[in-house]
Parts: sequence; structure tokens; C-alpha cells
Amino acid sequence: MGYRIATVDELQDIPYREDTHMRPVRHHLGITAFGANAWTSTKEGDKLMPEHAEDEGVEELYVVLRGRARFEIDGETVDAPAGALVFVGPETSRTAFAVEPETTVLAVGSRIGQPYEAGGWEVWAEFHPAYEAGDYEGVIERGRSTLETTGYATPLYNLACCEAQTGRIEDAIAHLRDAFERRPSLRELSEQDTDFDPLRNEPAFRELVGEPIAP
Repeated sequence: MGYRIATVDELQDIPYREDTHMRPVRHHLGITAFGANAWTSTKEGDKLMPEHAEDEGVEELYVVLRGRARFEIDGETVDAPAGALVFVGPETSRTAFAVEPETTVLAVGSRIGQPYEAGGWEVWAEFHPAYEAGDYEGVIERGRSTLETTGYATPLYNLACCEAQTGRIEDAIAHLRDAFERRPSLRELSEQDTDFDPLRNEPAFRELVGEPIAP
């Protein structure tokens, strides 16, 4: 089929960081050329998106689909009624709040000059609060099937983090290997990631990350 149609309200509502709610537009529609997600609110004053700055080279366009938003961008306040287009460049701090109930903002972004690579953070998003709370067992129990099925590199890496923290050595190494195959750059991240400290002396882990194995 050459097209798909969906409304924001029918997409999964994922509670995310800083009491925000995200709807996974890109993942739901199967978009592969750019990132796209919606941020929704229920009442005036709700935070629409976590405060953050995108990485070097990542541009984002925010479209206010309904309601009214107040953006805070690098210390400046920007009023954005329905229909407003707010472009924010790389490495620029941004967040937004609902000025009216049911405000919804669509975020579209990609990296300048490079093919888009879906990281799958939308898939990981619903499990991230449990991970931050240290509920690694809960993440594994609720998320393993989903994270394996979708096959994105970063969620598999994060699943391996949880497994390492709970002593599931073989599972952690298997999922970490899958993550590296899909995104080799994660190997460098793992070298400093304290979640994998329980695996540092495991020969299979040291071989996987390219560290010398002690005789």
C-alpha cells in the first residue's frame, strides 16, 4: 500500500520523562526517512516535551496541530498558536507547555546531510521510566518480547543493560551482539557504560567489545 492514515489520538499514548506524553508517529506509520512524533497534553500547563537539546547536526520542526503552546527556547519564550511552525536548530535547548487543554505538537526531525537512521527510541520510551527507577526486572519482564520483535539497535542495547544488571550474562551478551551488528557505533558507548560493569571480566564480553582477554 502506498499510503497510511492515522489520527494522533489513535496512536499509543506513552508516558515519558518529566510527566510528558508521546505518540510514536514515525513508528506507527512505518516512516524511515525522518523522525516524527507527537506530544500531547490534557490540561493547561501540562509539559509537552522534556527539556532537551538535540545532538550536533539534528534539526527539528514543531507543528502545533491544535490548542496553543508556549515554547521555551534557549531562555526565550515563544507563543505558538494552532498552525504555528517552530523550527529549532541543533544543540539548542527547548521545551514547551500547553497554554490550552488538549494541545498537540508534532515534531519532525533529521540530521543534516546524512541518511536518516531510525534508532527506535520510541519503542524504548514506554520502558524508560522503569529503567530510570532501577526496575530492571520489570523492563525485562514487560519489554523483552517487544524489544526483540522490533529489532532496533538502541532498545536491544538498553535491554542488554538491564540483563547485565540482573545477572543474565548470556542474554545480555546476545542482545548486545545484536545491537552492535545493527549499529556498530554502540560498541564505543558500551566501553564506558557502567551498566555493563558486571560483565567486564567476562571473556565473551571482552571479546565482543574488542578488549584483550587476560591469559
